Amino acid sequence: MNFFAHLVLAEQTVESRVGNLLGDFARGVDQQSLSAEVLQGLINHRRVDQFTDQHSQVLQMKRSFTAQRRRFAGIALDVLFDHFLIKHWQLFSEQPKKQVIDDLYRDLLAGQSVMPERMQQVTQKMVEGDWFRAYETLDGVAYALERVAGRIRFSNNFGGVGEELALHYPQFEIGFKLFLPDLIERFSSPYILDGKVGEKTC
Repeated sequence: MNFFAHLVLAEQTVESRVGNLLGDFARGVDQQSLSAEVLQGLINHRRVDQFTDQHSQVLQMKRSFTAQRRRFAGIALDVLFDHFLIKHWQLFSEQPKKQVIDDLYRDLLAGQSVMPERMQQVTQKMVEGDWFRAYETLDGVAYALERVAGRIRFSNNFGGVGEELALHYPQFEIGFKLFLPDLIERFSSPYILDGKVGEKTC
């Protein structure tokens, strides 16, 4: 899962949201220096990622990618899942999407002092560039993934992965709607009601 989903699966506190996002920036971080709530968020992040990577629907979706891009399929699907969650937010939650995004941005800025430097830089760009609303479109997802491809330090064929997302978009959307209820059943969200997900995505 990517940034938006991890934040949605956090408790509604600055520390929990920082911890649930910290998993992508934890290299070199002394876990013993973390507060209990931030550490619990980090643990939750890792459990969510493990559950996602092993889920049958996600494994099936990864097999849809061409061999040259399959190595990076997990990264592409993480961002695409944020897209689907944001695009279909009204199906999963009664909380207004605009308010939720604004609340997440506010807490990311409020939590800067407990983030490692790299995480501070990325989250500031996230808020300033309004990444979550950019994820509402497939073009926005493709653009985000092109930025990721450009940061990979070795030769790769990840660029242009947006074409594969577009090609398989309908089946990926169905797969996400089958996967999400299992995710919410395992990891509750203060925004999303488990029963509502099952009802709305069927």
